[in-house]
Amino acid sequence: MDIHQKYNFSFPTAIRFGVGVIKELPAYLKSQDIVKPLLVTDPTVAGLSFFKEITDELRKEGFSVEVFSDVQKNPVKSDVLKGKAVYADGARDAIVGIGGGVALDVARAVALSINHHRDLFDYDDLIGGDKYITEPIPLLVTVPTTAGTGSEVGRSAIISEDQTRKKRILFSPSLMAKMVFADPQLTMDLPPFVTAATGMDALTHNMEAYLAKNWHPLCSGIAMEGIHLISESIVKATIEPDLESRSKMLMASIMGAVAFQKGLGIVHSLAHPLSTLLDTHHGLANAINLPYGMEFNYQGFESHFDHMAYAMGIPSAAGEKVFHHLFELNRKLGLPTTLSEIGVEDKHIDTLADLAIADFCHPNNPKPVGRNDFRNLYIKALA
Repeated sequence: MDIHQKYNFSFPTAIRFGVGVIKELPAYLKSQDIVKPLLVTDPTVAGLSFFKEITDELRKEGFSVEVFSDVQKNPVKSDVLKGKAVYADGARDAIVGIGGGVALDVARAVALSINHHRDLFDYDDLIGGDKYITEPIPLLVTVPTTAGTGSEVGRSAIISEDQTRKKRILFSPSLMAKMVFADPQLTMDLPPFVTAATGMDALTHNMEAYLAKNWHPLCSGIAMEGIHLISESIVKATIEPDLESRSKMLMASIMGAVAFQKGLGIVHSLAHPLSTLLDTHHGLANAINLPYGMEFNYQGFESHFDHMAYAMGIPSAAGEKVFHHLFELNRKLGLPTTLSEIGVEDKHIDTLADLAIADFCHPNNPKPVGRNDFRNLYIKALA
């Protein structure tokens, strides 16, 4: 990867990738006849210097800019409705999502809500709600600032219910951003914890996509390269970041999101309940559970693990060492390796298992998972 070059990709949507491409945002919006964009972000990003530079440049170029950042770290329906009201009250004409998975999910859900006026969760894909997504959305542009979820190239938004924190999935190909500006420079100021947790999220996406039971060799190949890119760059990107390591992580994050259209698996079903019950950062929840979930999946899929071991640089491509390698990777990154370190207690186990078995990801796991399996894995990860 040449960090001095800028690249165009069209998979699965138009992507402008490279250091400095964010400077092209005003010209792109003008080419689309946009005048009053709504910038959707989160409270942290809204306070960073690069975000101020983006808004200042847009205003300098004559745009009327409104910023919406009133979102929670695990977004809920009321966040989306507040964003919709800001869009309508200001007569906005486009949405630019800038941030990590939270901001980009909220931006996509707000875009859905503008011309679709049923209750937001009527559009839940898990109950067939995608059939109601019939109208065009406003122009949606996404700008990732983390290398984790890959939401910038996604077609879905995960939004929770305000009271129960149950996760709902809003999905339609029409919800994909029309343009992505993926600028590694915007990730350079991320603190080590965020870099590590979001990076492990991206690794989880690629590994689970590779193992998912659906046959999709295109996604499997993308996932394997994503695993390779993360494995050679995540430690440096976290501890001694430079543009090369950050570029590889950002590309691998995009690749993971493309690959997981094949499916995810047990690790995400272990992680989602932690966000629901304890408001745990999604990437951190995946990082902790990844070694345990991979160990569960190993038997019967040894050749898959050998291939992943090769991509990860494990000597002799020894697949049986993958989960041990993941524990060590978490330690190198300064991330916890047990659930007790993030406040999980024995009293939480049964509720977590109930939530996990009801989750929408594990049906694509390469082997079946029962409630007792989830319970045992939580107990194992607690120690």
